[in-house]
Amino acid sequence: MFPKNLADGYRLWRDEKLPQEKGRLAQLAALGQAPQALIIGCCDSRVSPETIFSSGPGELFVLRNVANVVPPFRPDGKHHGTSAAIEFAVAGLAVPHIVVMGHSQCGGIRAHLNANTDTAGDFIGPWMSLISGAKEDALARNPNLKGKALETAVEEAAIRLSIKNLRTFPEIESREKDGILTISGAHLNISNGDLRVLDDATGEFVSPAAA
Repeated sequence: MFPKNLADGYRLWRDEKLPQEKGRLAQLAALGQAPQALIIGCCDSRVSPETIFSSGPGELFVLRNVANVVPPFRPDGKHHGTSAAIEFAVAGLAVPHIVVMGHSQCGGIRAHLNANTDTAGDFIGPWMSLISGAKEDALARNPNLKGKALETAVEEAAIRLSIKNLRTFPEIESREKDGILTISGAHLNISNGDLRVLDDATGEFVSPAAA
């Protein structure tokens, strides 16, 4: 049976929001999509890029997975959902911007930091191994990190690592070099809504105004 809260939510959208969006949706259906950014975010239910960036239909191409991880370019004939979405956004839709957005209290990062417990799971552990080295990067920047501060630093390090992996995709490397694609990092504090962005010069996360 279809969940009642989802059915109720659809009816609310249909009755209150759809009348305002009909023109835009008709245009998107007729002309296709041309999103202005690829947002690579976490599938955590508390972090919705469309809500955070006040965007409507057709404005963002959103890719969500556990801990907003980007694997390195590896065309080995196996199943690569994240890489396929990236390829489509860049080569198919020619998005001009890519943003990797992590967040606080990330369950995937916690599983990675507690790899000796069963929180790693059958699939989460192998997936999170893609950010191997993130903890070491965080501690190299500040050897005194512990607890919550270390967790936040690893979340940030994982964003930097995903950006590094993005640049192993030849199409992305070429487009960035030609100045037709930008890559950014961002970190959201879900407890207060504070967004910090990656400063490319320092590798630190700062307020958007300071970047």
